Amino acid sequence: MESVSFPPLSRVAVSGGTHGNEMTGVYMVRHLQKEKIDKIGSVSVSTVLSNPRAVEICRRYVETDLNRCFTEALLNSPVTDSSPYELRRAQELNAQIGPKGSKEAVDLLIDIHNTTSNMGLCLILYSIDWLTLHILKYLQSKMASVEVRAIQLDIPIAEAYSLESVGKHGFAIEAGPQPNGVVRADIHNLVKEAVDHIFSWLQEFNSGSTFEGGEVEAYTLVKSIDYPRNPVTGEITAAVHSQLQDNDFKLLQRGNPIFMSFSGETVKYDGEDLYPFFVNECAYYEKKIAFHLARKIKLTLPPIKVTD
Repeated sequence: MESVSFPPLSRVAVSGGTHGNEMTGVYMVRHLQKEKIDKIGSVSVSTVLSNPRAVEICRRYVETDLNRCFTEALLNSPVTDSSPYELRRAQELNAQIGPKGSKEAVDLLIDIHNTTSNMGLCLILYSIDWLTLHILKYLQSKMASVEVRAIQLDIPIAEAYSLESVGKHGFAIEAGPQPNGVVRADIHNLVKEAVDHIFSWLQEFNSGSTFEGGEVEAYTLVKSIDYPRNPVTGEITAAVHSQLQDNDFKLLQRGNPIFMSFSGETVKYDGEDLYPFFVNECAYYEKKIAFHLARKIKLTLPPIKVTD
């Protein structure tokens, strides 16, 4: 494949606390701010504590989910003092590190999240971006002792709702399992290693290195599955089955157990073979999602280099 070139990535933002009880990003941003790290090699670094009010009370959000507030429609909507705090905060962040879709936006935005699901280390990406997929490929080569996965959401950037979509390029780092309000050393160190490798990649890219093409795998969202519920009260009537719990990204086949009802009955999967992720994620109970299902795809990457 013919090589693709991109301008230098000279402005990078690292954000944490978009969800105020996901502590890896909170502590990583605080550390970078404490050490006054605002430049790494050829890259200027902005650090952002995205939702400080939610961080202060150690809750996912104050009024509404900040990480659903970054569509172009919401970012351009009028706000008043009665608007949800997170919507007003989203517009502040957009002015600070965006505006989304503009030449003034940061070149790369890395938003750090945690999940209570057993998902290891994942990058969540919008659309097909050769540059961020090359970062994924680089991480996979440098972190051979862990599986680094990608979740690719096929959503136009204008409709992309999460913070990382504000940058010219961007992705969320999703790491777990980690309980809400807790920082685990192994998860923190895993994310720190990934971020360190990303900055190494940026130095190589900006210095003129060509990154050869190749293949990467990604998981594309197909559908979401809710818990079984009482049709009258809406209360859940079953928990995620022990054979599915903690088995994110392991192929789910027809007939596999997915729920165990509180009266002891097994609910089995009845659909095409797909890969579950965000299994029994704590924050998704309110969204009526027990887990997502994805299809695994292969993407062929062209070589990339910095624009001459």
